[in-house]
Amino acid sequence: MRGIKAPDPSEVGLFYDRFAQLSAMADPEANLHFGYWDGPDDDASLPQAAARLTEIVIEKVRLGAGGHLLDVGCGIGGPGVHLAQTAGAEVTGVTVSQEQVKLANQRAAEAGVADRVRFELADAMKLPYAADSFDAAWALESIIHMPDRGQVLREMARVVRPGGRVVLTDFFERAPIPEYKRAAVETYYRETLLGPIVTLDDYPGLVREAGLMVDELIDISENVMRRTTQEASRLKQAVPAEVQQMHGDDPAFQFDPGDLTDVWEFGYLLVVAQRPRG
Repeated sequence: MRGIKAPDPSEVGLFYDRFAQLSAMADPEANLHFGYWDGPDDDASLPQAAARLTEIVIEKVRLGAGGHLLDVGCGIGGPGVHLAQTAGAEVTGVTVSQEQVKLANQRAAEAGVADRVRFELADAMKLPYAADSFDAAWALESIIHMPDRGQVLREMARVVRPGGRVVLTDFFERAPIPEYKRAAVETYYRETLLGPIVTLDDYPGLVREAGLMVDELIDISENVMRRTTQEASRLKQAVPAEVQQMHGDDPAFQFDPGDLTDVWEFGYLLVVAQRPRG
């Protein structure tokens, strides 16, 4: 993106500190990511569709009772807590936002899973864990903020045991974005502190160079992007007056997600990889 500098982790942390409470209000299940709709006739709300995307990632990570997941960019804890509740897994989540750590651990305690789910302040590009510490890892719409995806993937590969799965979602450029559509995408990247844009062709190399094997690269844009941006725009227009007063001057809050609705070239990718055995 033109004129967009790679985000610094400390900036991203402060960004999510600003919006942590609003995020908790927006979705009772704390799935702070885009939604997944089965088709044009699917009438799910954005929170329901976001929960469905969480379920898809849980299915792909294939982790059961006794397994230990690293949740990279854990948000306020919704997906990690849900995995612990439904699969019986242990979860360690990391984020660069102190407010998210606080809210995520509070959520784990309220859900009764704090004995096996914990959230910590840590940089995904320098994970504070020994090699082979986890059975799997995911980065659910968090690698979008990383200045170096390759470094994050190498760190995830390092801390996951052989045979373990690494699952992530990412924005990508499906086709060259026309000049008349670029302003909306560039504004979104700038105001929400996104890292360099990638293409589908970039991912096999990124995964292999991290020491992982590609299992699946799935373009799920048609199920995700248009409806999410439409629904997010609609919800933004209906925020309570107190929220508008609190965040109305924030450039990131001012951005209308509906500006991206017709940018079909801006897509959403599901990546499934694994660390080879032996």
